[in-house]
Amino acid sequence: MKESRFGLSGNALKGIAVLTMLIDHIGAVIVQRTCIYPQFDTEFWNQIYGPLRSIGRVAFPIFCFLLVEGFLHTRNVRKYLTRMLIFAVISEIPFNLAITGDLWNQSYQNVYWELALGLTVIWLIRIMEEKPVAVFWQVIWTVLILALGMVSARMLNLDYGFYGIFSIVVIYLCRKNRLIQAAAGALSFWWELPAPAAFLPVVCYNGKRGRGLKYAFYIFYPAHLLILYIIARAIGCPY
Repeated sequence: MKESRFGLSGNALKGIAVLTMLIDHIGAVIVQRTCIYPQFDTEFWNQIYGPLRSIGRVAFPIFCFLLVEGFLHTRNVRKYLTRMLIFAVISEIPFNLAITGDLWNQSYQNVYWELALGLTVIWLIRIMEEKPVAVFWQVIWTVLILALGMVSARMLNLDYGFYGIFSIVVIYLCRKNRLIQAAAGALSFWWELPAPAAFLPVVCYNGKRGRGLKYAFYIFYPAHLLILYIIARAIGCPY
């Protein structure tokens, strides 16, 4: 897809995703708990909890889009997937602490696991696309790979379940036209309003990575969860 000098770079989109994710997690880790704790002004916190979580719905769709872009432009998918899995492991304890207060909890997993599985699914789909077989069989295999990925997401209790895998695949399959990709991506998130709004900045993506900060975004995820957990504990939020 042709790049443009104008618009939002990949790092700008990451910045939007990270900011909205932070807002969402402030709501989930701190505000949600103050709503049920008598020593806090529960009426006030109840009023801001909903808006914080609504803003946060924008983050995951952008991460899904950026995952697909990273996959399309990486020189080594295996290294890309390995990096995703390493940070999934690193993030597991901070995620568990922030969400449940426990070091180990398997009720559902941090978002890196979902992204890693989504990356694996579209990688397998591309392998099938590159094989010299009839379109009919490519479609069949794509559906089977997608179904396997969605079932795996459900069995592994991933954060966004099979919905996340489905959306990643939709974004990948519509990659040749940005407007169609954004529209299809928005429709794939019909189940979680206002998540479709995430594709408004996606339409403005200029196809460029932007300056540096490659690992800063990876590190931010576990770091901010751990910091929010420490803050929640410091102000007496219950777990």
